[in-house]
Amino acid sequence: MVDIQRHSRHILLPQVGVEGQSKISKSRILCVGAGGLGSPVIQYLAAAGVGHLTIIDDDTVDVSNLQRQTIHKTSAVGSSKSESAKSFVESLDPNLSVTSLNIRLDDNNAKGILRGHDLVVDGTDNIYTRYLIDDTCKELNIPWVYGSVYRFEGQVSVFNYNSGPCYRDLFPNPPPEEVLPSCSEAGVFGAITGMIGCLQVSEIIKIISGIGSPLSGKLLVYNVLDSNQKILKFGKLNQGHIEKDETSQADLMFTQVSSAEAVKKLANGWSPYFIDVRSYSEWASARISIAEYICPHDEISSAIDKIPKDKDILVHCRSGMRSQIAIMQLIKAGFDGQNLYNLRDGIIGWAEVKPEDIIQP
Repeated sequence: MVDIQRHSRHILLPQVGVEGQSKISKSRILCVGAGGLGSPVIQYLAAAGVGHLTIIDDDTVDVSNLQRQTIHKTSAVGSSKSESAKSFVESLDPNLSVTSLNIRLDDNNAKGILRGHDLVVDGTDNIYTRYLIDDTCKELNIPWVYGSVYRFEGQVSVFNYNSGPCYRDLFPNPPPEEVLPSCSEAGVFGAITGMIGCLQVSEIIKIISGIGSPLSGKLLVYNVLDSNQKILKFGKLNQGHIEKDETSQADLMFTQVSSAEAVKKLANGWSPYFIDVRSYSEWASARISIAEYICPHDEISSAIDKIPKDKDILVHCRSGMRSQIAIMQLIKAGFDGQNLYNLRDGIIGWAEVKPEDIIQP
């Protein structure tokens, strides 16, 4: 039943109304993670009056979390994040139905946990859990809302919505586990998690209530340092290609190449235009000598004139994720995907290659 008084400001919106709020109040949402992204997601889903909220997280609250994970209190340090999140929801609206699961989502329990939910939202910082969410949602035909943050940047998208593109259509293969930085390693600007989490909730409410245009086939990239926002379009993969449709401006998918494969090709005479799309501070502290520093990945469109279109282009970042975003922008700018190569293990993978293997006598 809709709480008219509590949700009156939503109901006043003609696009939502009683009908839309009723849909929200009947929805069943699963939030994977109750940390930086999960906190604003859980907070605003609860405030919106979702019918049932399931929260899964096997971690405990640490004092370093409180800089951005605002649903947890200092008194909750050392306790279960999922239980702390449940307590927050119940204190905000005691009429809501909420389930907390103090376990990790894995191959053995994913289907059982996801089944029965109308939508799944990604509040995790574990990329392999995202692939698990993607595969399971595709199998169960459940849409899910993706969110990711790295230092000062965040990303949002909607996957498997009305049989639309999935996470694997955007990022076909995960990079090696050892090259993935965590917030404790890379740092994170606290406010960006709130901004991205709220954008995720906006997508959820739009999907549940049937209003607006969800970010299906679109990746929103936001950088808080310069308040720059971009939306990159992509489509479904089909045997290594992107299906050309109204949501995709890319005709061909780029090629993923490991450091070992790139070294072998270079030794055999391959001469790509090799570019670094990390931040300047990262480049200043460590670099690949044969790679040219261009600009941060989210500014690549401003450096188009520096990049040749008549030869292969090899792009790298730290671990192979930001370079994929840069390549998608190059494709959008008219570069041929057949000539674009992503160093999928980044500079960290390159560092594992022996110097004598790079240049052959």
